[in-house]
Amino acid sequence: MTIDATFWVAVSFLIFFGGLIYLKIPQKINQILNGLILEIKKEIDESEKLRTEAKTLLDNAQNKLDSARLVSKEILDQAKKDSDKLIIELNDKFHKSSEIKKNLAENKISQMKEAAIKEIRDASIKIAVDSVKKIITTSVDKSKLDTLFQKNLDETKEELKKINS
Repeated sequence: MTIDATFWVAVSFLIFFGGLIYLKIPQKINQILNGLILEIKKEIDESEKLRTEAKTLLDNAQNKLDSARLVSKEILDQAKKDSDKLIIELNDKFHKSSEIKKNLAENKISQMKEAAIKEIRDASIKIAVDSVKKIITTSVDKSKLDTLFQKNLDETKEELKKINS
């Protein structure tokens, strides 16, 4: 058997693997790989846990958002009802106020009309009295006037006696 280079390569190959086994390199590599596998499993478990927590938080946030939407819808509906009531109430107050103002204006017009009629009567009575004075002073003499005055005075006394009795 001749010892050639392939033999020495085979021997060195066996010595190399024997050295590796003697130094427990495969076990160390196995331990390192198992450690890496455990770390990866931990990270996967942690990421699964984080994903679950994130999903829970998302569900909670979605529920809160839905409830907030419902509450805001209820608030808007209530505000609309309140504004409708307020509009109706203000409209009624406006109509009542305008009716009161209309009645006051009509009363004031009526009072002004009565005052104008009274002024016209007073003025016409004054004119009539002045006219009668003028007519009497110009057309009737003093003796007739005294007789007429006495006659009217007597008639007035009799009327007053009738009224007092």
